[in-house]
Amino acid sequence: METEKLYYADPFLKEFTATVMDCQPLKSGFSVVLDRTAFYPEGGGQPADQGTLNGVSVIDVHEKNGVVFHNCEKPVEIGETVSGVIDWVRRFDHMQQHSGEHILSGILCETFHCDNVGFHMGADTITIDYNAEISWEQVLEAERRANDYIYADVPIEITFPSREALQTIDYRSKKELTGQVRIVRFPGADCCACCGTHVLRSGQVGLVKILSSQKFREGVRMEILCGRRALEFLSKNWEQNRAVGQRLSVKAFETAAAVERLEAELNAAKARQTQLEDEVFASLAEQQTGKGDVILFQPPLRLDGVRKLADAVGKTCCGLAAVFAGEDGQYAYALVRSDGEDISPLVKALNAALHGRGGGRNGFAQGSVQSSRVEIEAFWKMAF
Repeated sequence: METEKLYYADPFLKEFTATVMDCQPLKSGFSVVLDRTAFYPEGGGQPADQGTLNGVSVIDVHEKNGVVFHNCEKPVEIGETVSGVIDWVRRFDHMQQHSGEHILSGILCETFHCDNVGFHMGADTITIDYNAEISWEQVLEAERRANDYIYADVPIEITFPSREALQTIDYRSKKELTGQVRIVRFPGADCCACCGTHVLRSGQVGLVKILSSQKFREGVRMEILCGRRALEFLSKNWEQNRAVGQRLSVKAFETAAAVERLEAELNAAKARQTQLEDEVFASLAEQQTGKGDVILFQPPLRLDGVRKLADAVGKTCCGLAAVFAGEDGQYAYALVRSDGEDISPLVKALNAALHGRGGGRNGFAQGSVQSSRVEIEAFWKMAF
C-alpha cells in the first residue's frame, strides 16, 4: 500500500500523527514505514526531511514504488500511533531554495531558449547548469527579474493533471515522464514537472542571489542562494566589508577603490624594495670578489631574494656561493657554483647534516634547513 503523502496536501504541515506499518533493522538504525507521512523523501534534487517520530530521530527518508521509508536511529512499535515532528527550519529552507530555483530557471530558460540540465541543492549553496551561454550582465538582469517576481507575491499553483490535460500544458522537464505527473506553476515565471515541496506564494522565497556563473560544458553553471540562506550570506559579507572599510578608514561602499589604492602603494613599495635589494646584493657581491668559496648569512629574505643574492655572489667569488637567510634555527638557502659543476652531492650531505630539504643541479640548488648558525658554519668548515 502506498504511503499517503501529507507533504503534498500541506507543505507547511510541521506535526502529524500516523500508524506504524512496518519497522525493519538496517545496518545502521531502522527502516520505518507509516500509513501517512509529512516527511519529504529525497528526490528531484531536493534533500530529504529530518525530524523525529515519538522523539526518535529521523535521519533520512526515501521513497520506492510509492512507499516512503524513514531511516530512524531507534525502532518504533508496529501498529503504534506515532507523532511526527518535521525539522521545520531545514524543510522551509529547502522550500525556499527549490522555489527560488524554479523562478530563476523559468526566467532564464524562456529568455535564452535553454534547458536546466543540472540541479543540486547542497548544504551551503545551490548549483544549476544551463545549456546556453549567458553573460554576467544577463545573469544580473535575470536575478533582478526573479526578485521582482518574488516581491509581487504571486500565488503558486500545483496540480496533478490527467494525461489528456497534460498534453495541452507547456511545461519544463529534464526527462520523459510516465505515470502521474505533478505540475508546479509559478504563473508568469515558470511551469515545470516537479516532485519537490514548494512555498505557497512567491513572496515566501524572500530573495534570490546569484553568487557566480562559470562556463560549464556548452553552457554555464550558476551558484545561487535563496531566502534565509541568501540573507545570512549577504549579512556576513556586509559585516566583513564594513570591517574592511573601518581598517581602511573608508565607507563600506568605497572599499574596492581603497583596496586598489592600497595595491598600487604595495606594488610601488615592492618595486622600491627590489631596487634596494639589487643595490645591496651588488655591493655584497663586490665585497666577495675573488674570495673563492663564500658563505653569507642574511636576515629573512624572499626565496627569489636568496637566489638572486647567491647568483650575484657566484659571479664574483670565483667559487661556491652559499647564502643562508633567516633566523637562528630556520634558514632558507641557495647555493651557486660559478663553474657550473654538479652540486647534488653537496646538497645531499647538507640536507642530511642540517635537517634540510631541497635540491638542484647544474651548479644551483635551493632549499631550507632547521639548524643553528653554529651548526651550519661547522658543516661548512667540514665540507671545505
